[in-house]
Amino acid sequence: MPTQANLMGSGCPALQAQASVGMPSLSQTATGSSQTDAFLLPSDAVMFSTVALNTGAKLPSNANLFDSYIVVNHGANTLKVYPNSSGGKIANGSAGAAFSVPTLKTASFLYLGSDNWAASLSA
Repeated sequence: MPTQANLMGSGCPALQAQASVGMPSLSQTATGSSQTDAFLLPSDAVMFSTVALNTGAKLPSNANLFDSYIVVNHGANTLKVYPNSSGGKIANGSAGAAFSVPTLKTASFLYLGSDNWAASLSA
């Protein structure tokens, strides 16, 4: 994947380069205790700095096939990440179930269609 600096070095305007590599949302706060009231991811790269016990985030409903999202947990507790709908699945788990991102870990989510997601967790 190209970096913003490399794109700009090849003549791409700064805003277009930033949009091409992703728009990060930093220092977010996880909310809610279920899929219905979890924090909706505002961008494709989100870093959580505040994660209270049993709070979470929700993947977007407007994802396109093979869109990817990166979630970083710098909070004090495990972050729960939910599919957008009650029928959605992450990593072929149970419908509507959360995917756990432990503190100081990063997870990548890849949209596979029909609110089904692949997931990868950092070591």
